[in-house]
Amino acid sequence: MALETEIKTQSETSPDGAPETSEREFKTSSGFEINRVYGPEAAATQPSLPGEFPFVRGLYPEGYRKKLWTMRMYCGFGTAKETNKRFHYLINHGETGLSLAFDLPTQIGLDPDDPKSKGEVGKVGVSISGLWDFEKLFANIDLAKVSVSMTINSTAFILYALYVALAQKRGMDIRTLRGTVQNDILKEYLARGTYAYPPEPSLRVASDLIVHSVGNTPIFYPISISGYHIREAGATAVDEAAFTLANALVYLENIKKRGGSLEPVLPRISFFFGVHNHFLEEIAKFRAVRKVWAELLKDRFGINEPKLLHLRFHAQTCGSTLVQQEPMNNAVRVSLQAMAAVLGGAQSLHTNSYDEAISIPTEMAQLLALRTQQLLAVETGVVDTADPLGGAYAIEALTQGLAGKIKQRIEDIQARGGMLKAIAQGYAPQALADSSYRYQKEIEAGKTLVVGVNTLKERDAYSSKKAFRLSPKSEGESIRETRKHKKMRDAVRVRSALDRLANAAQSGGNIIPFTIESVFARATLGEIAGRLRDIFGTHQ
Repeated sequence: MALETEIKTQSETSPDGAPETSEREFKTSSGFEINRVYGPEAAATQPSLPGEFPFVRGLYPEGYRKKLWTMRMYCGFGTAKETNKRFHYLINHGETGLSLAFDLPTQIGLDPDDPKSKGEVGKVGVSISGLWDFEKLFANIDLAKVSVSMTINSTAFILYALYVALAQKRGMDIRTLRGTVQNDILKEYLARGTYAYPPEPSLRVASDLIVHSVGNTPIFYPISISGYHIREAGATAVDEAAFTLANALVYLENIKKRGGSLEPVLPRISFFFGVHNHFLEEIAKFRAVRKVWAELLKDRFGINEPKLLHLRFHAQTCGSTLVQQEPMNNAVRVSLQAMAAVLGGAQSLHTNSYDEAISIPTEMAQLLALRTQQLLAVETGVVDTADPLGGAYAIEALTQGLAGKIKQRIEDIQARGGMLKAIAQGYAPQALADSSYRYQKEIEAGKTLVVGVNTLKERDAYSSKKAFRLSPKSEGESIRETRKHKKMRDAVRVRSALDRLANAAQSGGNIIPFTIESVFARATLGEIAGRLRDIFGTHQ
C-alpha cells in the first residue's frame, strides 16, 4: 500500500489503523497554511547576510565554519556519585558541555531528608543538598575545561553559589568559570510549577544573581530564558517565542528598575527553545526570533551595538514528541529535530534519547543521541555554509510570517500590562491550555499523525527489560549523606551565615555573597531556601 493511501485511509484497511480522517490539512502548529509551492513573491524582502542586523541568517558571518555548537546531553539521576559516572561516560564519548538535571526536591528547595521529599529523591534528576554533593558530582572533572548548564530556577541562586564555592575551593579563578543557570522563574508560574516564593521576591532573587554574576563571573550566563518548557506545556511555535521574549522584557525592566545598566547584562543573557516536529516551521522560528529580539532591543531600549542585539540560544529536541509505542522511531524524530536546530543556527544543542518516554535514558540510548549531533557535524555538510536555507522561498515566507505573528502576540501582552499580568490574569496559561487541548484532539481525530501511534502501527517490540532502573538505594544514600554532614559541621558557623543571609534579604541587599558564604559553612540547600521562605513567604 502506498504511504499516501495508508495515511488517508488506514482505518478502512487495517484493524489497528488511525481513526477516520478527512483530507489532510497542510498547516503548521501555529496555524500557518503551507502552500503547494512557493515562488519569489512569497519572500517580500531578501534577508541580510549572516552576522548582519537583524540576524535572521545567524549571529556570525562564518556560521559553524569556525566553531560548532556546544553538544550537551541533559543528565542527572540518583546520587551525585551516580551522575558523575554518567558525566564521565559522556565526556569520554565526545560531549563538549555538561547539562545538569535536578530532582524535584532540589528544584523547589527541599533537602532529601525532608518528609515532603519522600519518594522523589533522585527520581527526575540528581539530588543535591550541600557542597559535599557538588564535590562528588564534579569529581575528576576540570571545571576550567567544561561548560556546565544547570536547569534550575527557584533555587538557581543556591546552585550557582555551590558551583562558585566548588571552584574557589579548588583554587580556580572564578572569573574564568563557564556555564549557565536557567534562573527563569517566570515560566515556572506559567508552565512548570517548581516555584518557591511569590513572583516579586523571586524576580528580586533572579536579578540579584544576574547582577552578581555579571560582576564576578563575567563569562558565566546567569539566566537562560526558557521557551522550551512553554512549548512542552502545549504552546504553538508563535506562543513559545512570544511568551519567552515577553518574559525577557520583564527581567530587563526589573534590572533597570533596580538601577542596573543593560549594556553589561545583555551579553550574559541566553535563551532556550524547543525543537518540535514541523521541520520547516522550526527552522523559520529560530530565524524569526533572532530578528524580533534584535528589533525589540533597538526600538524599546535604544540598544544599537550589534553584539548586544544578539539572541544566543540553546535548543533541545522536544520530549513531548517522543512516544512509548515503537520507541526506536524516536531516534528518527530526534535526528530531524536536531537538523532543524542546526539549520536554524543554535549555539548549543541537546538531543533526547529514544527511550526517554519510558525511563531515564540508558547509556547506549544517550550515546546514540550524542552521536546524532556528531554525525550532523562531521558527515552531512550542513556546517560548511552559514544559513544554508537562506533565500529558500518557503523558509523566507515562514520566517516573515512567524516574525509578524510573534510581534503581534508580544504587543497583545504589553497592552495587558506585560507578562506578569498576562500570567496572573490567566491570559497566557489559558493560551497554553487551549493549544495543548487542540493538539491532543487533532491526534485523537487523526488530523495530526504520529507514526506508530495513530498511523502505520506495528506491535511494540521494545522490551521493558532494557529500560533504565534507578537503584532503590539511592534515596536512602542521599538522606544518610545529608544527615551525616549536618552532624559533622560547625553549627554556630551555619547559624551565623544564615542570619547574615536573612538580614540581606530583609534589607534589600544582594543575597548572593551571603548564599556563597552559607554553602561554604555547609548549610544545606533546604536550610537556605527555608530561611528565605520565612522572609519572602510561599507562592500559593
